[in-house]
Amino acid sequence: MIRKISRWLWKAFLWFLGLSIVTVIIFKWVPIPITPLMITRVIENKIEGNDAILSHDWVSLEEISPNLQKAVIASEDGNFLKHSGFDFEAMQKAFKNNQRGKKLKGGSTISQQTAKNVFLWQGRSYLRKGLEAYFTVLIELIWGKERIMEVYLNSIEMGNGVYGAQEAARVWYRTSAINLTKREAAGIAAILPNPRKYKATNSSSYIERRKDRILRNMRHIGKLEY
Repeated sequence: MIRKISRWLWKAFLWFLGLSIVTVIIFKWVPIPITPLMITRVIENKIEGNDAILSHDWVSLEEISPNLQKAVIASEDGNFLKHSGFDFEAMQKAFKNNQRGKKLKGGSTISQQTAKNVFLWQGRSYLRKGLEAYFTVLIELIWGKERIMEVYLNSIEMGNGVYGAQEAARVWYRTSAINLTKREAAGIAAILPNPRKYKATNSSSYIERRKDRILRNMRHIGKLEY
């Protein structure tokens, strides 16, 4: 009995390994049509009796302003171009501050956020964090930084039912992703901690301060070399 269970678990593990690697390889070139978060949000809106909004329009990285690419790096992951998927210094800092009871954003990198949004469910379990680390390693090895940024900017939530740079640019600023100014890009990046609560336009004083801080940090990023 134990042998049968062990063999079954081993086969399941090998199947998972194979399927996950093949999926990551496919998504290196194929646009990702929908993510688990998008499905979750639609279900949540349905349950709450709201319209199940889902606006998503995939564009290539060349069609997304470098201003927005720099803004999300400045806001979410200052070492994105340097690390190999994990920013251990940021993780340690977040852990120490959480221990002291201070509120600080987690140490998750853009690579980790991409892995979570594309392949996994929302939550804080050890299982999900372990799988997040696994998929982060895979996309760093197979996709590389440029593809990770492209998928990130096409998949993340940028408003209530708004996903990706193209839709965010249209909804918030009535323009296209390629034409976003520095201030507009900073506005979108500023709401990422909670895009269903905050607004990129007609923003609160808190978001306006975040925009200013992101703009200052963008000056230090320099040329994007993926």
